Amino acid sequence: QVQLIESGGGLVQAGDSLRLSCTASGRTFSNYAMGWFRQAPGKEREFVATISRSGGTTYYADSVKGRFTISRDNAKNTLYLQMNSLKPEDTAVYYCAAKVVWSTRYYVSNDYDYWGQGTEVTVSP
Repeated sequence: QVQLIESGGGLVQAGDSLRLSCTASGRTFSNYAMGWFRQAPGKEREFVATISRSGGTTYYADSVKGRFTISRDNAKNTLYLQMNSLKPEDTAVYYCAAKVVWSTRYYVSNDYDYWGQGTEVTVSP
């Protein structure tokens, strides 16, 4: 089992940047593909980005492509989400998640095995 703890959320203005972190403990971090999801108030949880075990492959939701960057440091057991040019519609609770099996279903939240508790991001106009 792996435990995930997100940090770095906060209140920012439109156009600002934030970097979220997700620190893993427990099992070997590099054994897991990782993802970021978000859930806005009154909406379903949605895929944001994913990264392979080695960090060599990444995929993004169209809504964040070109603005967000997912990365990982396996030596530090940490996943990152650099968010630039933030928009009010990026307001949500952001969750990191881990999955054992890397597949083309990287956008499916139910395929992830472990989840963090979430960190809140609020972007004011």
